[in-house]
Amino acid sequence: MDAGKSTAKSAAAKSTDSAKQTTASATTDSNDQAAASTQAKAKPATDEQAEQIKKLKAQAEATEDKYLRAEAEIQNMNARFKKEREQLLKYEGQDLAKSILPVMDNLERALAVEASDQNGKQLKKGVEMVYDHLERALKDHQIIEITAMNQTFDPTIHQAVQTVAVEGDQKPETVVKVLQKGYKLKDRVLRPAMVVVAQ
Repeated sequence: MDAGKSTAKSAAAKSTDSAKQTTASATTDSNDQAAASTQAKAKPATDEQAEQIKKLKAQAEATEDKYLRAEAEIQNMNARFKKEREQLLKYEGQDLAKSILPVMDNLERALAVEASDQNGKQLKKGVEMVYDHLERALKDHQIIEITAMNQTFDPTIHQAVQTVAVEGDQKPETVVKVLQKGYKLKDRVLRPAMVVVAQ
């Protein structure tokens, strides 16, 4: 009787162990399948993320390139505007100076006329004072007369309106007469000197 119970218990224990092993095996297989499934799902997701990262990097590089180009263009524009502003300031008053030059010419013509009586001399003295003040004002603004007489003809600052034959010790291509004075504002020619050149 005791032997029968012991055999039954042993059989039951074996049956329980077998069931546990089967369950454990099934659980392991199930876990392996789940892990494999997760890996299978994770792999495409990783490829997709890598592709997305690649696109984002390309967009970031393109944006950075546009930014650098825009920044360089802005710097170029600022440099160009600064240069133009400096040019405007440097040659400020150029138009006014050009308008005044004919007045200087007329005053010089008036001073070239001989005054015979006292009234004429006084008038000429007044014209001379006006001329001197105007000439000083032009010099104060760096508007100066172009040197021409007895100088070698320079087409950048002289305008030849007539040529004459070389006489005596004159050198060819030399200015022998100034018909109208020329003026410069700093390094810019406002009006070339109208001259006669010996050739």
